[in-house]
Amino acid sequence: MSSENLLYLLIALPFAGSALAAILPTNARNTEAWLAGSVMFAAFAIVAILYPFISEGEVLRSDIEWLPAQGLNFTLRMDGFAWMFSMLITGIGFLVVLYARYYMSPRDPVPRFFSFLLAFAGAMQGMVIAGNLILLAIFWELTSIFSFLLIGYWHHNAAAREGARMSLIITGTGGLCLLAGLILTGYIVGSYDLDSVLAAGNAIREHELYVPTLALILLGALTKSAQFPFHFWLPNAMAAPTPVSAYLHSATMVKAGVFLLTRLWPVLSGTDEWFFILGLAGMSTLLLGAYFAIFQRDLKGLLAYSTISHLGLITTLLSLGSPLAAVAAIFHMVNHATFKASLFMAAGIIDHEAGTRDMRKLSGLFSYMPITATLAMVASAAMAGVPLLNGFLSKEMFFAETLGQHSSSMLDEMLPYVATIAGAFAVTYSVRFIHTVFFGPKPQELPGEPHEPPHWMRLPIEFLVLACLIVGIIPGMTIGPYLHTAVTSVLGDRTPQYSLAIWHGISTPLIMSTIAFISGILLYLILKNYLARCEDGPPGLNHLKGQHIFDRMLVTLSWRWARWLEESFGTHRLQPQLFLVILIALIAGCWPFITTDSSFALPGLTGIDPVFALLWGTGMACALGAAYQAKYHRLAALILMGGAGLITCITFVWFSAPDLAVTQLLVEIVTTVLILLGLRWLPKRVEKIDIASTLTAKARRLRDLILAISCGSGMMLIAYHAMTSAPLHDSIARFFVEQAYPEGGGHNVVNVILVDFRGFDTFGEITVLGIVALTVYALLRRFRPAPDSIDIPEQQRRQNAFDDDHPERSIGETVHDYLLVPSVIMQWMFPFIILLAVYLFLRGHDLPGGGFAAGITLAIGLLLQYLASGTRQIEDRLHIMPIRWIGFGLLLAALTGMGSWLPRFPFLTTYSTYLEIPLIGQLPVATALFFDLGVLLLVVGATALMLLAIAHQSTRSYRTRTTESAKTGEET
Repeated sequence: MSSENLLYLLIALPFAGSALAAILPTNARNTEAWLAGSVMFAAFAIVAILYPFISEGEVLRSDIEWLPAQGLNFTLRMDGFAWMFSMLITGIGFLVVLYARYYMSPRDPVPRFFSFLLAFAGAMQGMVIAGNLILLAIFWELTSIFSFLLIGYWHHNAAAREGARMSLIITGTGGLCLLAGLILTGYIVGSYDLDSVLAAGNAIREHELYVPTLALILLGALTKSAQFPFHFWLPNAMAAPTPVSAYLHSATMVKAGVFLLTRLWPVLSGTDEWFFILGLAGMSTLLLGAYFAIFQRDLKGLLAYSTISHLGLITTLLSLGSPLAAVAAIFHMVNHATFKASLFMAAGIIDHEAGTRDMRKLSGLFSYMPITATLAMVASAAMAGVPLLNGFLSKEMFFAETLGQHSSSMLDEMLPYVATIAGAFAVTYSVRFIHTVFFGPKPQELPGEPHEPPHWMRLPIEFLVLACLIVGIIPGMTIGPYLHTAVTSVLGDRTPQYSLAIWHGISTPLIMSTIAFISGILLYLILKNYLARCEDGPPGLNHLKGQHIFDRMLVTLSWRWARWLEESFGTHRLQPQLFLVILIALIAGCWPFITTDSSFALPGLTGIDPVFALLWGTGMACALGAAYQAKYHRLAALILMGGAGLITCITFVWFSAPDLAVTQLLVEIVTTVLILLGLRWLPKRVEKIDIASTLTAKARRLRDLILAISCGSGMMLIAYHAMTSAPLHDSIARFFVEQAYPEGGGHNVVNVILVDFRGFDTFGEITVLGIVALTVYALLRRFRPAPDSIDIPEQQRRQNAFDDDHPERSIGETVHDYLLVPSVIMQWMFPFIILLAVYLFLRGHDLPGGGFAAGITLAIGLLLQYLASGTRQIEDRLHIMPIRWIGFGLLLAALTGMGSWLPRFPFLTTYSTYLEIPLIGQLPVATALFFDLGVLLLVVGATALMLLAIAHQSTRSYRTRTTESAKTGEET
């Protein structure tokens, strides 16, 4: 397999593993762990195999055309920086899976956990190696969605639900800002390709849209990496299982923001705007995160705020615009991932074995779990920046960079002092973690008896702590070559000379480290007694908790402003809302003619057939009558709408478009029946008797009629002008007629356009149709019929009364004898309708028909069966399962489109050929047939799902009547 194909496998493996994990039984705990571990290890091995290809500064790249005309391709790109992040994602991911096998309880829904974890890893991996800005944004949003599911995994816990909701709102909003910023970047560069963007740094920085582009991208990155003032969502995400916290805080979710900042550093950095916005956010986060970490009582809370602080350190380094600072930032990303993952796992072991994470209850655990305690102490020392550990090296590089002159501003002058203070705070919370938890008196009244965990549960921590030691002692021989590869891929020709030696002599950074180390220990000794009894949060700043601010903002937005907007412009009635929407549309359409001299002349109406004019006059009269009768005479309005639709069908036939006529007629049938069934459950509308109300109602109906005529006439005139004034040589009709068979393999031009030339549009339309069906079903599940629509029709009531006098008849007969002859005919028609649907489907590529028409036909057959037999009887005989039809249809259409990628063609490229069949001869076939089959399945599923939603109202109302009758009988 080529190296380019390995990139696709790197993304496909986690998602395939996620899908497989989701269908495994809940008691398959070991199987789930083996599956997730195998997927992670295989992905790790693939990344390791790819290193020789990128070790010399090369870039692996593979393109699959998606929408090449718009510059939107499925492009994967791996350089040294992406390789380093991929190693973290897959390597630490494998260790997290191993750890989770022993951490997760057998009572937990483990398949769901590993399914979410693998999908999240796939999304993160896709974001890292995305070579297209829009593709990067898609994977970016997927990480937000799957992290939401992981944080809210224990959804029975209110804190988990709240933390998940908060993270999704903050990171999702930032993701929308990022998408807008990336679109602006693509507009400036003229391409969404990442290589083109990275080569256009000067053009971007000098463009007039640089500042809004920078602001939008920074909003996306800062929200994702929990930078001030968006930092508060991260501590609230601690309600997630500890393996999730270890993974999100070390190598994935929160590193996505600083990854993006580093990736775009050559393009966006070096300006005052970059330095001040990013520097202020980074320094504030660095200092506040470290300060808040000192006063946390929860182990994971302390580690969460320390993560925020270290991310602020990385952000501050990136803001400086110095190549050496960028080197230090990349180096600290790796170091932070190793010691932070091990610390979270250690905290999880303490919680798992002792039964609590509250540091006010924990003490003296070294005597109970000496190995785990030793590992945690080494990792904490790395977090504090103790010499001979990896954290010390990148911290020294950070201190050295703060001493440089990056800007003649107070912010730049404050940087060394802020760095030293933050370093002292880091020592303080690290010492507190070590001393409070592992030393002191033996704990009293713990929920569990602390002891060492199983060796395999501790093995990931041992491996990571060993990495902290080896990198800290011999950095040049271990991390050096890989760091150089990552740095070179980001900085290119700007890569500076740097040293990873552990001793640079007596220097200012070393003095700063010494001051921070001594100050941190002294600060802990001063605060030790206070910290033993303090609540979460520093003294005097508890009221500044981000969650409280966030909740107040949501209340203000959703309650005050939304209520004001609803009260000012909203109404409980649909008609006034539609009136406002259509009126605004009419004003917008007329505005250019009012404010400018814009005008257009309509071509003369010549050669009009009087029969056709009469036909269209009848159609317009039906449409106007339907609009006028819609409110109080719904059945009459529906009949008139059907008349207008029928006129449209005849028009298609008139202009030699039989395919459109067939589709229009079928759609008219199924929508008319569905609307008719829906009208059954609407309350009656009666005109008020008093004269004033009657006159007001008539005036309102006349106003609505005038508005409808105005909008309709305006759209008609615009469409007529566009069709008649366009030059003939600009028409694309001839192209479709000439290329339908050579390019699409079919003679039915309409169908070839739908499934080939504009197949991507069709794919989007059927996706929307599926979403609409699911929405209708979800809404009608909670719908309750109006009281005045509960009673069954008069003719059915009379028939049922007759049946009650003849108990020897069967239940099925008693319900439907009043429609006996039509119901029998409809049942007999079902197999013939199925044959007709198959016929329309198979002929659709060359003759009028196709998947959509066949799907509507089959849906009509199902409608007739419900009408003939009733909801209960038909569902006892036919297990339709429409949601599966929707899912399989969409999946088949997508797989058909992706199948064209194998020979390196754009998405949904059709391949046609002839098959030689004995006794029949040559049969033309095209891959579009499978796409059309997906359309058929989805149309049937969507229509059937809406039908079920309406049909179940009859059973619901029947039960209501039965219950009321039973109560009446008991009272009698």
